[in-house]
Amino acid sequence: MATKLNLVIDQGATYSNSNIIAYDSTNTAINLTTYTVASKIRKHYTSTNAVSFTATGNSTGYVTLALTSNATANIVAGRYVYDVEVTSNTGIVTRVKEGIVTITPNATY
Repeated sequence: MATKLNLVIDQGATYSNSNIIAYDSTNTAINLTTYTVASKIRKHYTSTNAVSFTATGNSTGYVTLALTSNATANIVAGRYVYDVEVTSNTGIVTRVKEGIVTITPNATY
């Protein structure tokens, strides 16, 4: 079961968050070196439009999500949903994090 984590991203700014840890069912951090990590932002869960994070994982279970300043500049300020899924080399998909993303508007562009 995914744990909740809400994110705040400044519109027009580079974003990077490496405070997400992927745990297995025994609450042990997952070694993600052989996993694929994916994460997207959508206005709501059924939206067809999405913005993909650059998502990577490491051997201690930490996931880094990143967006360029150009990517965040193209997201309309507001509230969105996101999740993070990891896929093992055997094809097992696990959602490890989910929550609300708030894009704060910028005045300098």
